[in-house]
Amino acid sequence: MSLIRRPVLSRRAVLTSTLAALATARTMPFANAQGLYPSRPVRIVLPFAAGGVADITARLIADQLGTKLGQRFYVENQPGAGGISAARTVISAPPDGSTLALLSNGTAISASLFKKLPFDPVKDFAPISSLGTFDFLFAVRAESKFKTLEDFIKAAKQKPGTLNVGTINTGSTQNLAAELFKTAAGVDFVIVPFRGTPEVLVALLQDSVDLTIDSYSALKGNLADGKLRALAATGPLRSKITPDIPTLRESGIEASIESWNGLFAPAGTPPGVIGALNTALQEILVDPVLKKKMLELGIDAKPSTPEQLAARLRADIDKWRAVIEQSGIERQ
Repeated sequence: MSLIRRPVLSRRAVLTSTLAALATARTMPFANAQGLYPSRPVRIVLPFAAGGVADITARLIADQLGTKLGQRFYVENQPGAGGISAARTVISAPPDGSTLALLSNGTAISASLFKKLPFDPVKDFAPISSLGTFDFLFAVRAESKFKTLEDFIKAAKQKPGTLNVGTINTGSTQNLAAELFKTAAGVDFVIVPFRGTPEVLVALLQDSVDLTIDSYSALKGNLADGKLRALAATGPLRSKITPDIPTLRESGIEASIESWNGLFAPAGTPPGVIGALNTALQEILVDPVLKKKMLELGIDAKPSTPEQLAARLRADIDKWRAVIEQSGIERQ
C-alpha cells in the first residue's frame, strides 16, 4: 500500500496563509442570524445640512465603513426641527442596521430643552461608537483690551452686566456654554443670541459684543487672518488642534465643555450588527490619514465602546438640564 505524502508547509507559508485569511475576513460582510451584514446599502441620517463639519465627518466615515464592510454607506441630510425629523426617521426604520443616525451632544441638549420629545434618546437608540470630540474657543477681536480670560473675568466683576457675549441661538451648545461660564466664573454679563455664526462674527469684529464662544472650525478663518484672538479653550485638556491655547481650568474656571458626535442605530438592532460596526469604527478612527483629515475640521477622531457612548449621552442630558434650569431658560 502506498502512502500519499502531504506537502509540509513552512512556518513562513502558514503565517502568510493565516494573515491573508484574516485580511480577507476583515473585508467580508459580517455574518449573523439574519444573513450577511450589511447585505444592502446603509444610510446614515444626519440632523444637519449638507456642507457643514458634521456632514463632512459623516461622509468621511461612510466612505471608510463602505470600504471596510464591503457595502455602500451613504449620508441622508434631514436638518431642522431640533433633530426631531432625523430621529423619527431612524427609530421608525427596521432595526437591522440598514439605517443609522449620527447624533451629537445637541441631542442631549434637546432632551433637556424640550418639555416633550417624540422620542427618547436613551431608550429609542442603540449606541455604536463615538466618532470624535471637539471643544469651543473663547475669542475676542485682535485689538481687544482683554489679553487673557482672566482679564475678561476681572472686568466683568468690576462692572457687572456691562459686557456682552455673543453666541448663536438660545439653547445651542455655544449659548449654554456662556451660561455655564457665567455661573462657574461667578460673573454677570449679557448673553446676546444671534441666528448664526456669521452674524456673531460681524458683531464681534464691529465691537458690538466683547467676546464670543464658538468652535474652531467656525473661527479658524478669522483666527488665521489675525482678526480674532483666542483666550481659552473649553476642553478638559489642551486641544490637539490649538495646543497653545489654555483651557478654562488653566484660566481658573472649574468647568469644561466638550462636544461630540457618535453613531447610533434604532433600539433592538442585533448585538452582532452593533459589534460589527463598532469593530470597523475602532479600526477606522485610529487611521492616521483619517485622523488628520478630521483634525483639519477641528475634530479629534475618537472611537468608544457602545457603553461609553451611552454613558456620555446620559451624563450630558443631566449636565445641560442643570444648566438650563439654573440659567432660567424657558423649556420649549
